[in-house]
Formats: sequence, structure tokens, C-alpha cells
Amino acid sequence: MRILVVEDEKKVAAFIKRGLEEEGYTVDTAYDGAEGVQLADNAAYDLLIMDVMLPKKDGLTVVKELRQSGKCTPVLMLTARDTTDDIVAGLDAGSDDYLTKPFAFAELSARVRALVRRSVMERGAELIFSDLRMDPVSHQVWRGEREIDLTAKEYGLLELLMRNPNTVLSRNTIAEQVWEHTFDTFTNIIDVYVNYLRKKVDKGFDRRLIHTVRGQGYVLREG
Repeated sequence: MRILVVEDEKKVAAFIKRGLEEEGYTVDTAYDGAEGVQLADNAAYDLLIMDVMLPKKDGLTVVKELRQSGKCTPVLMLTARDTTDDIVAGLDAGSDDYLTKPFAFAELSARVRALVRRSVMERGAELIFSDLRMDPVSHQVWRGEREIDLTAKEYGLLELLMRNPNTVLSRNTIAEQVWEHTFDTFTNIIDVYVNYLRKKVDKGFDRRLIHTVRGQGYVLREG
């Protein structure tokens, strides 16, 4: 497994590189956003570890550019900011997970394993619920004849709902399955992303599919 670490603090980059190499990964480093884009464009990586505050190009810009160019490599974002708005901004840019500084290497390692494992998992057959259809291979989603454009986290949330139709999923379950975070940390994030999904999946249709069960969580069901 090959990982690119984009971090301008060289001591932090060396710390991450050394620890991951001890666990058997091949690790390259870049110290600014422009170099990070160049390396990610020219080599095949299994994971990118990206600081937010970088010289030349910040981490959010780097991830956006990579996603726009078609790169779907998982990204773990490192940030000193942990407000809801900051986390949402990072996820909306196209990152798959985030870790706040300072962090313990054991937690970084666990997140790396989870993201790498998720990226190589086999993707199953097409999922269908009512007039909602999802292709896990191409990551395309349709409601009726209309294709729905989703971010990576919106897709992950919808996939969880579609694999568990008519089952109420608690916020704790969603946090653990989609973000691998605890409920307390991600309460607001989950609500934000459910609202995003509703606007894309249900808006303009007579039947709502995504429902809130007060005090329990969310469910995908007809009516």
C-alpha cells in the first residue's frame, strides 16, 4: 500500500512517515499543496493524508482539484479546526475522513486502516428501493429517470440507508458506519448530511423516502 502525506510541518510529516513505514506502508511526502497535486496526479496512491493549512495551495483546494480531475483516492484530512462548519467544508471538498491536531499515532493508524480497507472492499450488485436506484460500481444514483449527483459522504450515507431499508438507523450507527466516529462528535454533521440528501433525493417528488423517526434516527421507507 502506497500513501502520500502532504504536510508542511516537516517534523509532523516525518513522524507520520516513520510510523506508517513501520507498519509496512510505502510513504511519500510533500510539503506544500502544489507539490501534493503534482505527486498525486503522477502516481497511484492508495491513500492521501492531507493537512488543511498548506503553503501555495491549501488542502481543501488540493482535494477539490483532485476530485475534479477524476481522482477518487481516499483522503484523510488533518486539521487544527474541529467546528461543524470546518468539518463539513473538508468533507464537502471531497475528503473521506478528518483527524484533528494534535493526534495520537494509534488513532491515525486506525483511520488509515479503515480507509484503505474500505477502498478495496468488493462492491456489490445494483441496489433498488422504490424508484431509487444505486450502482455501487460506478457510484451513480438515480431517482426515477433523474440522475442524482452526490458527494462521497452523501453517497456513503445513502448506501447505508439503501442497504438497510425500512430499518431505523440511529445517529450512533450512522456515525460509526459512515464516518467511524462517535455519536457525540458527529451529531450535527449527520443532521446536515441527511438534509443534503433530502434535497437531492426527495425534492420534486410526491413521495418522500428519507424519514426522521423522532428520538430514534432516520429510515428509508415509502410513505
